[in-house]
This record gives sequence, C-alpha cells and structure tokens, in this order.
Amino acid sequence: QVQLLESGPGLVKPSQTLSLTCTVSGFSIASDNYWSWIRQPPGKGLEWMGAILYSGYTYYTPSLYSRMSISRDTSKNQFTLHLSSVTPEDTAVYYCARTIRVGVQNDYWGQGTQVTVSS
Repeated sequence: QVQLLESGPGLVKPSQTLSLTCTVSGFSIASDNYWSWIRQPPGKGLEWMGAILYSGYTYYTPSLYSRMSISRDTSKNQFTLHLSSVTPEDTAVYYCARTIRVGVQNDYWGQGTQVTVSS
C-alpha cells in the first residue's frame, strides 16, 4: 500500500519561501511514476503544480515555473516543494500525490496540508 504524508509550515509570510516535504511509504519514488504537488485554493479547483519523475527530472506548470522547484532525497523516500516569493494568492491546501499519467491519473494522495500566506 502506497502512503504519502505532507509536512511543513502552516503559515508563511509574504515574500518568503514555502517548503513542504512529502514522505512516501510502500513504494520507492526512484522506481517508477511521477511524484506531484497539487494545490487547491479556497473556493477553487485543484491545480497541478509540478512533479518529479522517478529519474529525478522535474516538470512545472508554466504559471509557477519561475518560482517553483522540486527536489528529492531518495534515501528518505521524500520529495520537497519549494515555492518562493509567496503571496496571499498562494494560500491553499497543498497535496502530494503519485501520478501515473500527468493530467490524467493520480492514484494515491496525501491527506493535504493547509498553508496560509499572511503577514
């Protein structure tokens, strides 16, 4: 069984960098699939942000490309989101997920973590 768990701060200040870590159990992130970050602002739909492939190659949505990066620690089976220069519009519930096909299928999700950007 694949399980994912997000961890990181629930509150960040504008202009700071948000870092969230996803810890995966039951499947090696270096073995197969994409490992994605997805978010949902209040009252809005899900937004796929980006992913790291099992090989380590990264993909980012164009709207966040300039501010976003994903790294990983395969020894800990973790991957981490870094989102710089945050604003209140980045307030959302953030999820990590295993992605079988980008834009089509995410089969395992973390529970999500609320992140609020406020001064």
